[in-house]
Amino acid sequence: MPFGYHGCYLRIDVATGSATRVPLPESILRQHLGGSGLGARLLLDEGGASVDPLSPEAPLIFAFSPLVGSPLTTSAKFAVVSRSPLTERFNDSLASSGFALAGKGSGCDAIVIVGRASALSVLVIDDGRVRLEPADDVRGNTCAAAEETLRARLGAGFRIASIGPAGERGVRYATISHDGRHAGRGGSGAVLGSKNIKAVAVRGTQRCEWAHPREVVALSRDLSKRSLGPATAKYRELGTATNIVTFNRFGTLPTRNFQSGTFEGAENLSPAQLAADHPRTRASCVACTIGCEHIYSTGSGGVRVEYESLFALGSLCGVSDSDVVLRASKRCDELGLDTISTGGTIAFAMECVERGLLDEPWLRFGDGGAMLKAIELIGAREGVGALLAEGSRRAAETIGSGSIAFAPQVKGLEIPGYEPRALQTMALGFAVGTRGADHNRSGAYEVDFSDKVERRNATLESVRYAIETEDRAAIMDSLILCKFLRGVLTDFYDECAGMLRAVAGWDVTADELRETARRIVAAKREFNQRAGWTLAEDTLPERFLTTALPNDAAAVLTRESQSPKPKSQTTSP
Repeated sequence: MPFGYHGCYLRIDVATGSATRVPLPESILRQHLGGSGLGARLLLDEGGASVDPLSPEAPLIFAFSPLVGSPLTTSAKFAVVSRSPLTERFNDSLASSGFALAGKGSGCDAIVIVGRASALSVLVIDDGRVRLEPADDVRGNTCAAAEETLRARLGAGFRIASIGPAGERGVRYATISHDGRHAGRGGSGAVLGSKNIKAVAVRGTQRCEWAHPREVVALSRDLSKRSLGPATAKYRELGTATNIVTFNRFGTLPTRNFQSGTFEGAENLSPAQLAADHPRTRASCVACTIGCEHIYSTGSGGVRVEYESLFALGSLCGVSDSDVVLRASKRCDELGLDTISTGGTIAFAMECVERGLLDEPWLRFGDGGAMLKAIELIGAREGVGALLAEGSRRAAETIGSGSIAFAPQVKGLEIPGYEPRALQTMALGFAVGTRGADHNRSGAYEVDFSDKVERRNATLESVRYAIETEDRAAIMDSLILCKFLRGVLTDFYDECAGMLRAVAGWDVTADELRETARRIVAAKREFNQRAGWTLAEDTLPERFLTTALPNDAAAVLTRESQSPKPKSQTTSP
């Protein structure tokens, strides 16, 4: 068994309560590392591509990494991997919390859950011993309330990942949450809910040894020091919310369901205005030195504010009232809803109403009360909420009348807060992403905002850069490290190889990690192919291919632009 690993995964059938430790060969661990990479391999091996994601047979995987439990900053993370009920393609969502430490402490490198419990239950894993307990007392509870009740029942040593009412009711973009942090995208909460599991509670004391402890400590001290440098200053001082103002200035802030790239109310949602209107505190994830979390008071408790939630529940829906946007974000957290898919689907419905395609006249752009009402209906699957709980692609298929052309999704996953027409390297990343439109699996927007490319004119160089960002993300999501370290690591693959050598003891090199990245991305694509993927899915909605951005005629994509030309054959916009 290599250092840094337990060398097995825990396979649990919640229909019977049985648990089996399945060995993991060292070759598999070295080839796929952990987190998303290991999860992709296990999902393939468990046959997840051939079953309905909400069926009892569908596997749901919590995957850890060799760095979990080490002092390396930001390494206390876990990946949740499954076939997505929203896209029916590969899905991996990551979260930072003590759940990662406790999960790995249970003596395994991953937890694979199959089956369906006979009644709503809590899956308890106590130092590797497995049992099911009734969850009737937390049925319908918010994520935070369920965790509080279960900690009181089970003991403070347990770390609990739970679903909210949305997951219980099978909303296709429901989250799995722990301690206010979320494995958010793709509907893993609906998968756990389909197994009649309200929460997974873990406690463990089984630690892994490191190959070179002194080197691990030295690397950790150096990385922690650098993590407090200029590369992360923006996140510490202002948080990702500062992107609202920056993107608006560049005309890349999605507004009113991507009908515009600028929002007249953006300043109301800026960090400066938020801080002026709402008391603010700062916090850090477990085992993180960066401290990027900015928590704003809503009058009924605090809410962690990120750019993606501000855009999705703000500009995308035409809502500029910061109090309403914060309340909406908090309510999504309580119900267990992905804020990006929630805002994207509501914004799509608002445009359908605007076009006379959906008979819900109360649901209008700019109406914060209507947005809050829609969130409640989605969480309850009542009225129009039952339709919107399916996501924008399925809603468009039901509504018809060509509405799929402006449903803001790729492969069924709602598009995050980057205007593809004005950020065309990012557009490539969205179109070909294995889990759909995704800013966390493709960081190509960083390339668009650099001097490496012309952001409104994709070239073959754009393709290369998009691939590079996808490969780097695959390594970070498998080791697992926070994306905010990408600007801290000066020689990415060499430094990651150094961490792995110190922890696992392998003689891994930068070149080997480059191959590993390609292998992990290929495993995700293999899963999608087995699940029915076709080349036609690797595109953007018709709106982006036929309509330029208002006030920015150069920001336009075409079908031809999906096959970029060499840079020498293009002209500057």
